[in-house]
Amino acid sequence: MTVHLRAALYLRVSTARQAEHDVSIPDQKRQGEAYCEARGYQLVETYVEPGASATNDRRPEFQRMIEAGTSRPAPFDVVVVHSFSRFFRDAFDMEFYVRKLAKNGVKLLSITQEIGDDPVHQMMRQIMALFDEYQSKENAKHVMRALKENARQGFWNGSLPPIGYRVVAAEQRGAKTKKKLEIDPLHAETVRLICGLALHGDGVKGQMGVKNIVSHLNRNRIFTRDGGRRGIGQVHRILTRRTYVGEHEFNKRSKSKALKPVSEIVVVPMPPIIDRETFDAVQALLKARHPTVTPPALISGPTLLTGLIHCAKCGGAMTIRTGKGGRYRYYACSPNASRSPKARFRSWDRSPGCCRRWWREVA
Repeated sequence: MTVHLRAALYLRVSTARQAEHDVSIPDQKRQGEAYCEARGYQLVETYVEPGASATNDRRPEFQRMIEAGTSRPAPFDVVVVHSFSRFFRDAFDMEFYVRKLAKNGVKLLSITQEIGDDPVHQMMRQIMALFDEYQSKENAKHVMRALKENARQGFWNGSLPPIGYRVVAAEQRGAKTKKKLEIDPLHAETVRLICGLALHGDGVKGQMGVKNIVSHLNRNRIFTRDGGRRGIGQVHRILTRRTYVGEHEFNKRSKSKALKPVSEIVVVPMPPIIDRETFDAVQALLKARHPTVTPPALISGPTLLTGLIHCAKCGGAMTIRTGKGGRYRYYACSPNASRSPKARFRSWDRSPGCCRRWWREVA
C-alpha cells in the first residue's frame, strides 16, 4: 500500500505592492502544486502571506502554519516553499523553526533548493540561510539609501502622512510619480487647535495638559481623520512633532523605535502649519510639566506623598498599604510589597534596614 505524504504550501511576497499586482504568488502556487503532484504528495493546505517580510516571524499565516505543524498529530508531513528565503531570511530563526517542525516529524522542502537529510546537506541549508540573510540586509541598505536620497530632494516616501497633511503628485520621472506633502486645510486647523489649547486653553479653562486636550477633543467630537477617538499618545506626538514647523525628520528611528544618530536623519522641508515661536512655547510648557521636573500633585489619591518618597536602602518607590482590615495605613517599598509575605520577610532578613522602617499614616 502506497502512503502519500501530506503537504502544505507556504507562499510569500515581501511587499503589499507585489501582492496587489499578483507578483510571484501565482507562480509560487503553480510551481508548488506541480512539485507536489510530481512526487505524489497530497496537498492539504496552502498558506499565503501577502506583503510580509521574512526577517522576523510576525506573520499571521506563518504562525498559523507553525501552530498546525507542531500540533499533535500534525495535519501535514512536509512544508513546501519555493526557496528557503520564502520561509525565513534570518539564519538563526530559520534553524529554530526548522528544528521545531522536525521534532514533530514535519520536514521543510524547497522546490528550487533540494537537499538531503544528512549532516552535509543540513550544513548547506544553514549556509544558504546565511546568504539569504546577508542578501536581505544588503537589499535593505540599498533601499534605505534610495529613500534617504528621495527625502533629501524633498519628496515623500510613501508612508501615511502626518495629521494635517495630504499627499499630492509633484512631478513625473519616467514611469514613477514623485510625491510631496501639502497642507490639508481641515486637519491643519485641528493641529493649530491642539497647540492653542496647550498654550491658552479653551476660554473657560487655562492652559491644558495632554489629557485635558484629549478629553476636550473627544467631548466636542473632534475625532481622527478615520473617525476614531483621540488618544494621549497621538496628541502628544502632534505637540512635539517638528514636521509642523516645516522640518520633517525622515529615518529618525530604527525598527525597534530606538533613536538613530543625527547623521542618519534626513530633514525634509515641509510647508509649516504652526510658527516656530508657538512650537517652542509648547515644548517649553511640556518640559516644565514633565514629572521629572514638576512632580504631579495627586490631590485625588489617598496620600499626597505617593510618588514623592523612596526607600532609602533600595531606591524603590514607597506605596500606600493597609493593615488590620484597613484600620491603619502605612508606606512600604513597592518591590517588596508586591512579594508574598514569606518572601518579603526573607528579603528583609537578607537586607537589614531595607523596608523595615514603615511610615505610618493615621487613618
